[in-house]
Amino acid sequence: MNETETVKETELEEGRYVYCIVNSADELSLGNIGIENAKVYTIPYKDIAVVVHACQSQPYQSKDTNKVTEWIFSHNDVIDKATKHFGTVLPFSFDAIIKGNDAAIKDWLSKGYEKLKQELERLRDKAEYTVQIFCDQDKLMRKILDEDPALKELKEKIGKMPERAAYLLHRKFELKVKGAYNKLRAKLAEEFASNIKEHVEKMKIEGKVSHLPEKYKDKKLVVAFSCLVRKDNVKSLGRVLGKIRTQEGYVIRFTGPWAPFSFVRLEEI
Repeated sequence: MNETETVKETELEEGRYVYCIVNSADELSLGNIGIENAKVYTIPYKDIAVVVHACQSQPYQSKDTNKVTEWIFSHNDVIDKATKHFGTVLPFSFDAIIKGNDAAIKDWLSKGYEKLKQELERLRDKAEYTVQIFCDQDKLMRKILDEDPALKELKEKIGKMPERAAYLLHRKFELKVKGAYNKLRAKLAEEFASNIKEHVEKMKIEGKVSHLPEKYKDKKLVVAFSCLVRKDNVKSLGRVLGKIRTQEGYVIRFTGPWAPFSFVRLEEI
């Protein structure tokens, strides 16, 4: 490290990397479980605490995507461990850093105490679950054609034509199928949401799903929900999903419990 780098490093302010807020009045060390094996500990105020590690007040940045992924996994792992230790948590997104030392963080915690405590109470004994409903592609196509006789007739017509002559009609068929699929998907999503909603506190439709296991990649995603579920409603939700799963062609991916990232309200704090 050269002199210029040393000056730049010393000019950076002290900070605390924030993982989550928990119900605790104790100063606790959770061990070297943080990002880059940082020592994670709690800073309490009254009966709540913030789970942090000490750092400089600059973002975690890297051009190495594997390194960033590792940081995010570490971030989520700390939150999972905090959830097991403390119960309900208010999770922060990756790379939330507050300037200052422990005293400054305690001051920040005191100023937001009422709202943070209310949010912890609102989410008490609740967790986030993901529900992803897939359908066999052939099953979906049969359903689309059964509900649209004109589209079924067009498909049969194309099948009887020479390949070159059928090209334009085939393109027209593909566009119509895409429109029909989107319409059917919206209809099914509404039906599934209606079945699920009485077993959850809140739910959101997720527009994009990533990192699917290989076994789901030959299926069509019908709808994906993020659900806030009370602990004593998890089994009843599972039973409803089980009934959907028994229908021909449907496959369900049901994961959780997770910290309620999609439902925590921290914007005004």
